[in-house]
Amino acid sequence: MKQLNRETPFAYPIRFAQFGEGNFLRAFVDWQIDLLNERSGLDAGVVVLRPIARADMPLLDSQGGVYTTLIRGLNEAGEAVKTYRKITCVQREIDIASMYDDYLAVAHHPALRFIVSNTTEAGITTNDSDAYADVPPASFPAKLTRLLHERFQHFKGALDKGVVLLPCELIDHNGDALRAAVKHFAALWALGEPFNAWLDEACTFCSTLVDRIVTGFPREEIATIEAELGHHDQFLVTAEHFYLFVIEGPAWLADELKLAGANLNIKLVDDITPYKQRKVGVLNGGHTAMVPVALLAGLESVGEAMDDAEVGGFLLDALNQEIIPALPLPREELEPFAADVLRRFRNPYIHHRLESIALNSWSKFAARVLPQLLTYQATNGVLPQRLVLALAATMQLYRGGVIKLADDAPILAWFEAGWQRVVQGEWSRHELTKSWLANTALWGRDLNTVPGLCEAVASSLEAIGQQGMRKVLAALTTEQPVAV
Repeated sequence: MKQLNRETPFAYPIRFAQFGEGNFLRAFVDWQIDLLNERSGLDAGVVVLRPIARADMPLLDSQGGVYTTLIRGLNEAGEAVKTYRKITCVQREIDIASMYDDYLAVAHHPALRFIVSNTTEAGITTNDSDAYADVPPASFPAKLTRLLHERFQHFKGALDKGVVLLPCELIDHNGDALRAAVKHFAALWALGEPFNAWLDEACTFCSTLVDRIVTGFPREEIATIEAELGHHDQFLVTAEHFYLFVIEGPAWLADELKLAGANLNIKLVDDITPYKQRKVGVLNGGHTAMVPVALLAGLESVGEAMDDAEVGGFLLDALNQEIIPALPLPREELEPFAADVLRRFRNPYIHHRLESIALNSWSKFAARVLPQLLTYQATNGVLPQRLVLALAATMQLYRGGVIKLADDAPILAWFEAGWQRVVQGEWSRHELTKSWLANTALWGRDLNTVPGLCEAVASSLEAIGQQGMRKVLAALTTEQPVAV
């Protein structure tokens, strides 16, 4: 079987520089660039910049920059679909550490217009130790600042040689954070006011929201997949059918990216906040609320939970009756997104273990579920019984014995000691609940001040312990919301 490689000459000018060679960018950003080239004539080539050297991973150049994406999941009709695509927009990969001169030369490409990055949440950080003369500097923002200054110098500060930066790191306001980090190194290295003015006038730092589950290289299926393709591909990457790329930026970006007519789920918006609230509340909040309930019901994966009548029904009702009504967005916008989320959870090609999602459950609950619980109570004067149950289920899960718990050490120690006091008869479940809801460091307030919450959580906790999760879920269909 032959090795996949480029069969046609490089055809695109370098318009994108991409910090990161990983699976996500290749199955998300590069995949969309490739479609824009095909559908709207973007005519954009990508040079991939490897920010951290990896001796165990060859460069994409070993296949001429070409690789295959396998996109699969449920379409809007609920049918399982899969699509192979050969990605040809990547023109080259440069290992920054060993090819530093080539790296700086990327700044000289006259057509370069966009810089994309995905260097993990910890990537956009600053220090006072990286130096301008380092080959290369250690941090991503320092590397980027050096590249931008190289471009500024090479084109003598020309305003039409500025770039648009699209960071994909999963932090709030990632564009603002990246701008601040670049400004930090510009000041640290005393690069001068003309360069600072060029950053402000010629460069555009956009915040983004990215959403796609990328499952990476399918090791267990690769023989079958390569038999279908008829070639070897060491960079093949799999991802789910759903994707969303939200860019907070100026309207003229739509023309530069040639979005018109491309029929891609790329949204150019003035304010990314509503999309962030939607994703955190519906997708992340739905996950976080469902996981402890599903685990205590004896399930192991998201797919099993969705196929389970009781647990799947719990999630559907939690979304429709409690989460969506509590979000500050129009219901007609939230409901289609929720339908997408449920299809994603049912994706037969992804085996998403509940135990892995349960990592750091309490910080996730505080950020993703608690805001909707409190808003629902304040708006309706009653507590949302399913979100209350999710809180109680998480407390029960942290008793141990169901999965290997993974969280901050003080949280694990607190629950170990707290549940021991319950077992020994020193505390009731009500006292356990009251003490946990008083954790202002986690919640940002004493939740015992929320009318009826302590009693409702303690009651659910008692019911789980005495009846089991299955019977508690069955009772939800007949119970009324918890009045306070």
